[in-house]
Amino acid sequence: MHSAVFLIEFGAIILGLGLLGRLAGRFRFSPIPLYLLAGLAFGEGGLLPLGASEEFVAIGAEIGVILLLLMLGLEYTASDLVSNLKSQYPAGLVDFALNALPGAAAALLMGWGPVAAVVLAGVTWISSSGVIAKVLGDLGRVGNRETPVILSILVLEDLAMAVYLPIITALLAGVGLAAGSVTLAIALGVAGLVLFAALRYGRVISRFVSSDDPEKLLLVVLGLTLLVAGIAQQLQVSAAVGAFLVGIALSGEVAEGAHTLLSPLRDLFAAVFFVFFGLHTDPAEIPPVLLPALALAAVTALTKVATGYWAARRAGIGPRGRWRAGGTLVARGEFSIVIAGLAVSAGIQPALGPLATAYVFILVVLGPLTARFTEPIGTRLAARLAARRTAPPPPPAAPEPDALGERVEARD
Repeated sequence: MHSAVFLIEFGAIILGLGLLGRLAGRFRFSPIPLYLLAGLAFGEGGLLPLGASEEFVAIGAEIGVILLLLMLGLEYTASDLVSNLKSQYPAGLVDFALNALPGAAAALLMGWGPVAAVVLAGVTWISSSGVIAKVLGDLGRVGNRETPVILSILVLEDLAMAVYLPIITALLAGVGLAAGSVTLAIALGVAGLVLFAALRYGRVISRFVSSDDPEKLLLVVLGLTLLVAGIAQQLQVSAAVGAFLVGIALSGEVAEGAHTLLSPLRDLFAAVFFVFFGLHTDPAEIPPVLLPALALAAVTALTKVATGYWAARRAGIGPRGRWRAGGTLVARGEFSIVIAGLAVSAGIQPALGPLATAYVFILVVLGPLTARFTEPIGTRLAARLAARRTAPPPPPAAPEPDALGERVEARD
């Protein structure tokens, strides 16, 4: 009976996602907001909570994020990554200053203390690699000139998590400086080792994975990706970082073949990821924190747009690409929820969890909209400002008649 209920629930989820995707496609709109709303309706406190398929959906959600980052990595080589990181590290610093500091300031203004400030800074800082990867694919922008700039910022954020997560874990646990330093050193060492292997032995890895049989290629690539992602996460490094580095380690025909074979799996599990996010959001917790979440979302949406615009301008991208880069970076998601979850588990500020959930939900719905509409809106505003600057001055007003109805002559 349990297996029958599971099949019914999971089958209904997949069927519903397919119908929502068709609806979104008819109106040329990203299906992500619809997936999230569906999860909200059938999650905790929703209309019809699911039970039997929840654990499988959670695992599918993790696989979805991993596949999204793997597919992004397959688009670029290791040399592309290094050159982008070298050229875009100032954008990473600007990203941190514009987006982490508002979260820290908000926590301090609400009297939550320094530890909660560090946590909320991470929540507002990190964009959602999963959502952005899906949006880039939906809008057909993977090959755009501004996309490497976007990916560079995302990779810098993901790599920064290798430093940030051990620090926040130590702060929440209240461990000493020595224990925290050991955790941080392990995380940095693992991230550096994986990156070194991808850069130095990428061709060897590609030859090892290569196969003329699509079935064998699929199994080897998928197995290698999940293995590296699991090891990375076990060692306090982001699973997303591990999956991305596996992608860039593969090149040539192997990368092309893997991309073709894994695209359907990516689409399936990515949709499950967004539903899972909605399933674990209780609608009853949102109203009490909605106003501060809206204010924080509005501020950090603008700062993300400014970050992407500045980074794309620095890279020599045209105005339209600058606006697209800024709008694409707005979405927050998986990392923000993970960070807030650590704080909630540690008992730091009970209101932090609902606030982070409402904040992420707002921006994960708003993100696909800003990715699509920031460019036309920004272009129109820029055109209007330029027209005002170049418009000729208005002609001088005609002299007013005096009391006798005659024209007032201009005096010398």
